[in-house]
Amino acid sequence: MSDPKRLVEMLTNLGALTPDWQAAVSEIDRALFVPDTYRNGDRVISRAESPQTWARYVYGDLPLTTQVNDGAEGDDGGLETPTSSTSMPSLMLEMLRLLDLADGHRVAEIGTGTGYNAAWLAHRLGDANVVTVETDPALAAQAQRNLAAAGRHPAVVCGDGLAGVPGHGPFDRLVCTCSVQQVPYPWIEQTPTGRIVTPWGNGFFSGSFAVLDVADGVARGHFAGRPAFMWARQQRPGRGFLRDYIHAPTAAQGSTRIQPETLYWDLDQRFAVAVQLTGVWPMLVEADDGSKESTLWLLTDDRRSWAAVDYVPGHSEFHVEQGGPRQVWDEVEAAHGRWQAAGAPTRDRFGLTVDRAGQSVWLDTPQAPFTPAAVVPQLAGG
Repeated sequence: MSDPKRLVEMLTNLGALTPDWQAAVSEIDRALFVPDTYRNGDRVISRAESPQTWARYVYGDLPLTTQVNDGAEGDDGGLETPTSSTSMPSLMLEMLRLLDLADGHRVAEIGTGTGYNAAWLAHRLGDANVVTVETDPALAAQAQRNLAAAGRHPAVVCGDGLAGVPGHGPFDRLVCTCSVQQVPYPWIEQTPTGRIVTPWGNGFFSGSFAVLDVADGVARGHFAGRPAFMWARQQRPGRGFLRDYIHAPTAAQGSTRIQPETLYWDLDQRFAVAVQLTGVWPMLVEADDGSKESTLWLLTDDRRSWAAVDYVPGHSEFHVEQGGPRQVWDEVEAAHGRWQAAGAPTRDRFGLTVDRAGQSVWLDTPQAPFTPAAVVPQLAGG
């Protein structure tokens, strides 16, 4: 069975579908929001060539990529970056649960994408209570067509989502369906006494929802979940082929007792280090000879500095090389040491405050900022 009932059954069995979203998920057909050709991981799925597979994935709990490289044609062998999708339905439901909606709420959605999430919101709250903004004109136009096909007509605005939706607020809730490094202050101004939920992080680690409540011009809250969303186009960190980032020769060699694979995979460690770093992203390259060895590469957005840490199973000390003007691994070790000195706190003990001056990550209380500089200036678009 590959039809809307299958998706409802699957989400129910997973414990993801609550009664307040039952009708929306049941009555909004996901197939109306998925193009005839999409990607599931590295696979390209065509409705014409494989109609049963196409439908099975559409009615599965899977993210489906509907655009790469901002819609630009890519060269064979070039980097392909997913830039729009219909998200995993269970993850959508998790985000909506965190949003804590009630009847009568007005909601702004940042990042329309295919329009599927906006359709759920409009079904639950009514078209007039939902405004969604999309930066890509082609995506915005297609989403509007998708929504109309589903019988939903929320306001669809084409514009810079980091500016919110000027002229349409105030809102009781704001939900963002793309990852941001910094929460733009216009969102707070347009949700003056409400809640904001957005995927948040930076290039080193972005697997967190920031759940923020707004009062008196300030948003405060904690982190939850393990989301995987595409980046807001205005705040994308580095990404690419290793060869494009290694320019500076080796400037320093040494060793570390920090296990690089644990740092990469452990949520609490990686989060705590990430909030103390800027402009650094990791790439874990596993050996292909069966040794289970790997190298953790740390690369800077400006492509000027790098570090490499070699993991060998059974060892307690690991070789480090660094190049460029930044001693990237030294920065990571210092951040990791600060986390350990604080008692190795778990991510749920951290919080975020956003005000006009910028944003600050704190541990246990807003009076204890954890980032090296308490306030981080806003990025472009904030």
